[in-house]
Amino acid sequence: MGADALEPFLLESLNSVMWPLCRIGGFFMAAMAFSAGTVPTRVRALMSFAVTLCFLPNIPRVDTTIEAFSILGFITTMSQVLIGAGLGFMTQYLAQCFVLAGQAVAMQTGLGFASLVDPVSGTNAPVVGQFFTVLTTLVFFAVDGHLVFIRLLLLSFETLPIAPGYFSPPSFDGIIYFGATMFQCALSMSIAAICSLLVVNFTFGVMTRAAPQLNVFSMGFAISMTVGLTVLFISLNAYMSNFTVAINELMSSSCTLIGTSCEGIF
Repeated sequence: MGADALEPFLLESLNSVMWPLCRIGGFFMAAMAFSAGTVPTRVRALMSFAVTLCFLPNIPRVDTTIEAFSILGFITTMSQVLIGAGLGFMTQYLAQCFVLAGQAVAMQTGLGFASLVDPVSGTNAPVVGQFFTVLTTLVFFAVDGHLVFIRLLLLSFETLPIAPGYFSPPSFDGIIYFGATMFQCALSMSIAAICSLLVVNFTFGVMTRAAPQLNVFSMGFAISMTVGLTVLFISLNAYMSNFTVAINELMSSSCTLIGTSCEGIF
């Protein structure tokens, strides 16, 4: 093989690995748990490369007319990163559903004073929110949610081939609209604690008017925390039902995002 024939062969081989790696790397860059600050960048890079090597035999042939080092090649690279990051970002919504629910409960019950550094965002977050983060992550891996999303990532190479223009800005509508589902899920998980604490605070208001000599502040803080922990413990019975609804909505939106049907995915 001469030098003139070797160069196109090397560029074609580079394209067949580089663009799938960009899409898969974008997924691991934004996916729940994998994108956490506690996961080293080197680990994410090795995982992306390993998954790419496993995917290569099943990935449709890349268009060889696109030059990697050109404007069209740059647009193709960015589109691959956006597809992977968009699919990975959808998993973040699942975690944030219960993080928002935990923060709402913590703020209503006075448990918001206890906070830890969130390993995902690097900011302080209530302990209740951290509890739901760990619980949701464990359940997500227990039901093989990460494997389902990796399969969706493989299917995306068939529905969204490696070429410029297959992932346009209107495709992000599903990501934006799913934010409403995230807030609905968080509200349904925390509504019991919010209503219970509303009744408790209303009772304290009546007590203050009836007996002004009572020290409502010192007594109310302890009662609010006790009621909040009790309601939180009872509301955990509804966790799996809320998780099931959230992950079904997540899968439906993710399948719509890549233009495929969710039938046969699970």
